[in-house]
Amino acid sequence: MNTVYSINGPVVKVRDTKDFSMLEMVYVGNKGLVGEVIGVSDSETTIQVYEPTGGMYPGEPVKGTGAPVSVTLGPGIISNIFDGIERPLKSIAEQMGAFIYEGASMEQLDTKRRWDVTVRVKAGDRVQGGMIYASCPETGVIEHRCLIPPSLSGTVKRTAPNGKYTINDVVCVIDGDDGKEHELTLCQKWPIKTPRPFAERLPNSRPLITGQRIIDTILPIAKGGTAAIPGGFGTGKTMTQHQLAKWCDADIIIYIGCGERGNEMTQVLEEFSGLIDPRTDRPLTDRTVLIANTSNMPVAAREASIYTGVTLAEYYRDMGYHIAIMADSTSRWAEALREISGRLEEMPAEEGFPAYLPSRLAAFYERAGYVKTLSDTEGSVTIIGAVSPQGSDFSEPVTQNTKRFVRCFWALDKSLAYARHYPAINWNDSYSEYSDDLAEYYRANVGKDFLVYRQRIGSLLAAENKLMEIVKLIGADVLPDDQKLTLETARVIRVGFLQQNAYHKDDTYVPLEKQMAMMRAILHLYDQSLEAIQNGALFSSLEASGIFDTLVKMKYEIPNGDMHAFDVLDTRIEQAVRAAVQ
Repeated sequence: MNTVYSINGPVVKVRDTKDFSMLEMVYVGNKGLVGEVIGVSDSETTIQVYEPTGGMYPGEPVKGTGAPVSVTLGPGIISNIFDGIERPLKSIAEQMGAFIYEGASMEQLDTKRRWDVTVRVKAGDRVQGGMIYASCPETGVIEHRCLIPPSLSGTVKRTAPNGKYTINDVVCVIDGDDGKEHELTLCQKWPIKTPRPFAERLPNSRPLITGQRIIDTILPIAKGGTAAIPGGFGTGKTMTQHQLAKWCDADIIIYIGCGERGNEMTQVLEEFSGLIDPRTDRPLTDRTVLIANTSNMPVAAREASIYTGVTLAEYYRDMGYHIAIMADSTSRWAEALREISGRLEEMPAEEGFPAYLPSRLAAFYERAGYVKTLSDTEGSVTIIGAVSPQGSDFSEPVTQNTKRFVRCFWALDKSLAYARHYPAINWNDSYSEYSDDLAEYYRANVGKDFLVYRQRIGSLLAAENKLMEIVKLIGADVLPDDQKLTLETARVIRVGFLQQNAYHKDDTYVPLEKQMAMMRAILHLYDQSLEAIQNGALFSSLEASGIFDTLVKMKYEIPNGDMHAFDVLDTRIEQAVRAAVQ
């Protein structure tokens, strides 16, 4: 029997055995704690344990499973709450109360619930990996499509009739091309560190529409894209991800609380359970999966929670859905890697992080993508990861390495957050590489002028940034009127366009059509005012008319569906400018 030789926090070692393989899932100690083999040599096997090892002593047994750490994929995932290794927290709470006992063992999905199953294949059909063989309504808005395992192909031998079945009931039997008979239930296992295969990676040509103006217009992200939200404590990382989770046009949201404070996860649970999805008028939880791994849970489980979340996302992607992952925060995951690396006495790299930190981050973000699935449908996984640099230092290793692997960087600014500017994304420090990829979509679906307006808005913000250096030295009064106009227009853009009120019924989510109309109105005012100044009008007269403040308020005063109101606003702008000239 294999027994524990040494214990160092979550790192356990077993001496003189060759019974375990790399990445194998094992049960450690008398309590049967879940662990994973992370190192194998002639003399010892190293295991990281995903549960607290307090009270364990050398000599306790270690049992292998012969399989890697895996999740169960099947009906019952959506609207559930799991820990980092897919244990259902609701079910555990019903049996054990508010705290999880060490070694708690429970089925990952409900094996007693019966699902209304429609079998999609019949005897004699030729099938292959990724095809849909059965389906059932998982929630009011999500249809669960059971997929043939990617490595399996053959001919359907027999099927069960349509009806109600549990996830372990056999609904289809296949004579495989390997000469074996395969029984298919409603669920399957999949290793969390193995990406699920797809037929083809497609271009990122469709935006993930969020309703947040600074993102959709200035710093867009594509479906199947990657984004990082770096920011110090209190800058609004979690708040921004909550808003994206509520409003983005993904079919399914997977929220991973990786090492975050327990009260934040409690807020997520309470908010999401009470929210009504604006797209379906049903509870938002009908298309949401929550993975809760709070800061007081074992550090090793943080790594598992990240991989568990992206594996669940890939599974629903293969059904033809578009998934958005909110990982909050990848810095806590990196800190777990650093702690375990230290206990393994590995050579540290920058700031004590392991040398393989970049490759781990790359492997995670590369699992995003817009793909053609094995079942010949299209699906995507979009990953939006929060980064928590200590002291808001964006030069630290996690932020810098994340920046290498994402194409969208939404840098949160402490001064904006403290000034109550939401979202606190600094437009000067942020960037998006998806703008060119999405250009054709915007031209076809929003308007050919959308990109022109976007570029001009960005130019005005950049001009303001340069002028502010002069203003700080000598003041704004000495500037010529056309530069004063640039500063005032930039203020309208910052306060009236980029700043957004999450608690206002019309401003919490803004469709692309209104975003474009708001940009057009701001630029119309700028053009009319600049022409008036060139013809001799004074900027002070234009400012005194109050038209700039009128545009700041348009986000509240013009309802989202009333595009005619912007035509009226254009007329008011022209009247105000004419009055200032006279």
